[in-house]
Amino acid sequence: MTHPFDLSGRVAIVTGANTGIGQAIAVALAAAGADIACVGRTPAQETVGKIRDLGRRAEIVAADLSTIEPVRRVVDETVARLGGLHILVNNAGIIRRADAVDFTEADWDAVVDTNLKSVFFLSQAAGRHMIAARHGRIINIASMLTFQGGIRVPSYTASKSGVGGLTKLLANEWAAKGVTVNAIAPGYIATNNTAALQADEGRNKAILDRIPAGRWGDAADLGGAAVFLASDAAAYVQGHILAVDGGWLAR
Repeated sequence: MTHPFDLSGRVAIVTGANTGIGQAIAVALAAAGADIACVGRTPAQETVGKIRDLGRRAEIVAADLSTIEPVRRVVDETVARLGGLHILVNNAGIIRRADAVDFTEADWDAVVDTNLKSVFFLSQAAGRHMIAARHGRIINIASMLTFQGGIRVPSYTASKSGVGGLTKLLANEWAAKGVTVNAIAPGYIATNNTAALQADEGRNKAILDRIPAGRWGDAADLGGAAVFLASDAAAYVQGHILAVDGGWLAR
């Protein structure tokens, strides 16, 4: 490796890699030298093309992470097709919006199962492989709602608060085993998940008025943080939640 941020020879799983934050992180890791397994229920052909254009290997691993059924296969298939597993980015997630008094059990379970339960069990499957190798990097995608309550997204807030706690728990257990576990908390990023907020004139203005940077984030703004946490430069960073938020939490 030529510098501490070099990911040459590393293999990464990125869930939800077909678009938005997942795609941006997958491409950033590839630009730093990693080969990528693009995991999700929607095939990530565009992402794979971008990665291969950078001269890196990329494979699509089809998996619906609304249940934990595919998690072991995701790890096994990645190792078989790309020759190893060194980095896991738990990005796949969904959101459902409704007033708390009207929120349904189905919307609660759908979000928590995808955003928290599958994150744990995929981390567990990857962690077993990484612990055996005495090396690994797990990066969870948290949220501003890991720190705050938000409105009209009770299951999303609960799941992302859980991601923050889970990140620290796994770091506590696995730090001495060669595996780092950290999280990135994106601020307000212009993606499909935030389209409803961007389209709401009042909410959009209120959000922009609070962000010191004065703009919505772009998914590409998260790439550098992901490369850092995946790299040897972050070998002594454990259980940290890195906000990439344009200053939102500082306001």
